[in-house]
Amino acid sequence: MAKPRRKAGWGRLAMLKLLGRSNAYNVRKVLWLLGELGLGFEQEEWGRGHRATEDPAFLVLNPLGTVPVLVDGEVVLRESHVILRYLAAREGATHLLPEAPAARARVEHWMDWVAYDMTLAMKGAYLGGELGLAPWSAPWAVERGRMEYAQGMRRVAAALEAGGPYLVGEAFTLADIPAGFLVHRWFAMKDIERPAMPALDAYYGRLSERAPYRTHVRNGLA
Repeated sequence: MAKPRRKAGWGRLAMLKLLGRSNAYNVRKVLWLLGELGLGFEQEEWGRGHRATEDPAFLVLNPLGTVPVLVDGEVVLRESHVILRYLAAREGATHLLPEAPAARARVEHWMDWVAYDMTLAMKGAYLGGELGLAPWSAPWAVERGRMEYAQGMRRVAAALEAGGPYLVGEAFTLADIPAGFLVHRWFAMKDIERPAMPALDAYYGRLSERAPYRTHVRNGLA
C-alpha cells in the first residue's frame, strides 16, 4: 500500500482523537481512512449505547451532537466527509485526494453524490426495510428506498464498467470510501433484491482485499 507523503509544516502537535461509536456508519468511514493512512489515534466511544452526545462536554466540540468528531490539537472537525478530506490533505495524500482542481473534483463529486443523493435511499432501504425503524419503515419509504438504492448501484456499476477498476480510474481514492461503504451495505442487507451487476461484484471483492476495509467495514456489520 502506498505511503502518504507529508507536506512540510504539517507536523503532528498531538495524537489524533476520534469521538464516536465504532459501529456507526459515518465513524467507520473515518476509521477506514485512518487505517489506509496508517495513522495512530485515540478513540472515545460516544453515541447510542455509549456516552450520550447530548453531554455538555461533547456539545462544546460539536453543537449538533453528531458523530464522528475529530480532534487534532486545536482543530475540531465534524461531518465524516469533511474529516476524510482534512486527513488526506493533512497527510499530503495526493494519491487519495489530488491537488489539481479537475482531478480533485472527480473524486469529490462521488463523495457528495453519496451524501446528497443516496442518504434517503439508505434510510428507506436499510433503516426502514432492514431494521424496521420508524418513520423509515413506512411501506412507501421502504419501496422507494430500495428502488433508489438499486438505481444508485447501477450507476456505480456503470462508472466502473466505463473507467474502473475504481470509481475514478485505476487508483483507489477518497471517492471509494463513501461509495465502498454504500456497496458493502448493499451486499450486507438481507431483505433486498439484487439484480446481477458483475462490475459491482468485482469492485466489492477488490475493496475487500484491503485490510482496513475488512476491519472497519466488511466486518460482520451492515
